[in-house]
Amino acid sequence: MKKLGLLSMFLILTIFISACGTNEGKNAGEEKKPEKVYKVGVDTTYPPFEFKEGNDYKGIDIELINAIAKDQDFKIKLSPMDFGGIIPAMQANQLDVAIAGMSITEERKKVVDFSTPYFDAGLTIVVKKDNTSTKTVKDLKGKTIAVKKGTTGAKYAQDNATKLGIKVVQFNDSPAMFQEVANGNADALIEDYPVISYAIAQKDLGLKIVGDRLNGDQYGIAVLKGQNGDLLKKINDGLANLKKDGTYDEIIKTYLGKNKVNKH
Repeated sequence: MKKLGLLSMFLILTIFISACGTNEGKNAGEEKKPEKVYKVGVDTTYPPFEFKEGNDYKGIDIELINAIAKDQDFKIKLSPMDFGGIIPAMQANQLDVAIAGMSITEERKKVVDFSTPYFDAGLTIVVKKDNTSTKTVKDLKGKTIAVKKGTTGAKYAQDNATKLGIKVVQFNDSPAMFQEVANGNADALIEDYPVISYAIAQKDLGLKIVGDRLNGDQYGIAVLKGQNGDLLKKINDGLANLKKDGTYDEIIKTYLGKNKVNKH
């Protein structure tokens, strides 16, 4: 009886060890799910917010989204493209996020959800440096105006074309638009104030800013409407943290100087 009892205990112990070994093997063989990497749409022809220098992407937007991702512990991959293609790419589920000097507008809110604003922008009129006849928006009547496709500058020009009596020509990128005016092929362009201010300060484009700002646009970070709500919360939380600890101000100062820090 004693031997039988010992044999039974041995069999039970063997089964138990085998079962444990099977479970361990099963757990060891399980593949870890890959970490989510969010695809971020950017327009790298838009300094000082986004541009390419050598093999590196730089600018306010680039540093800002990287800092937010680090603060909130998520991974991102930048996807450079023409500005006009960013929202369609989001609608096609090719992008998760967009940060591209994108103005918060009611029309865009129908398609995307925006973060809290991260920069005060506003549109301005730009003319050739030797132009002395254009000083305000009223002086644009009968003129050809260059704009960048998909921007609020393009929308403003198109919405007010009849009222202002202007002809609107569109371009895929900012450099081509700048060149059109510098060459005298267009009379003026409409661009976001910080972008053209930076461009003129960095290089003699043969252009100058005239008149008051045409509006008070604010930039926001976008996700597809009704989706990625958790991601949008992380973006807002990260942005708030960067503003609180001074990182945001340092990023702005790097590209626009100490007197250009936004107060959002």
